[in-house]
Amino acid sequence: IERPVDQTTITRRYTEEAVKFIQENKARPFLLYLPHNFPHVPLFASERFRGKSPRGLFGDVVEELDWSVGEVLNALRGAGVATNTLVFFTSDNGPWLIMREAGGSAGPLRDGKGSTWEGGMRVPGIAWMPGRIAGGQVQREFACMMDLFTTSLKLAGSPVPRDRVIDGADMAPLLFGTGAMQREPFFYYRGTQLYAARLGPWKANFITRTGYGPDKAQTNSPPLLFNVAQDAGEYFNVASNHLDIVASMEQAVEKHRATIVAVKNQLADPPAPAAKKKQ
Repeated sequence: IERPVDQTTITRRYTEEAVKFIQENKARPFLLYLPHNFPHVPLFASERFRGKSPRGLFGDVVEELDWSVGEVLNALRGAGVATNTLVFFTSDNGPWLIMREAGGSAGPLRDGKGSTWEGGMRVPGIAWMPGRIAGGQVQREFACMMDLFTTSLKLAGSPVPRDRVIDGADMAPLLFGTGAMQREPFFYYRGTQLYAARLGPWKANFITRTGYGPDKAQTNSPPLLFNVAQDAGEYFNVASNHLDIVASMEQAVEKHRATIVAVKNQLADPPAPAAKKKQ
């Protein structure tokens, strides 16, 4: 489109395209996936928002994203499809702490992007569907982004594939207040290694390491156990007080590992380039 790209216009242009897409598809079912570049570094804000936030450039970027979300919601209202559209706002990971002020903050959560501590994995999740999802409520039940696939299929009346393992659960009971989610143990991976597991409020950290730092991975035996419903910052290891929980988590991990089939790492050993044909 252009080179070099003017990144100060990216958020606005994504938003304009999203609004245009909604207007063009309002008469039929649609899926709009809007993954903003920011607040990933490098950060850029338009002239309208630059220098407006007390949080500096990072805050300016977030305020422009807030404007963008408002424009998308207004477009759904204007198209008359707001009550029949699920909007879900979330992030892919926690803050990139080595970027300091440009990397964001995890607040009370431990560590950030790259780690399997809560600061790296727990992110905001905001659901909006007027008339279907009650406003002003906070849910503490565990859910993850893999659930969006299953939830979307269920809401659309489409069958969930049965020819493969689907990791996501249906969030509809949680979103619409009709009951609890059916959740199996959840496993946290870093690369191909299982670092932690979650079951209800309990999280067992089998391997720990900061997101981006000089420290090496530390294997914990027994695993560190935290009740992250009460201790979201993972400060207090309570494994010695709940040996039964530790045992059940270890059993769940072994059961899970028995289902895993190793595949070739295509990043470590990429396929050879195709041979050029002679003319």
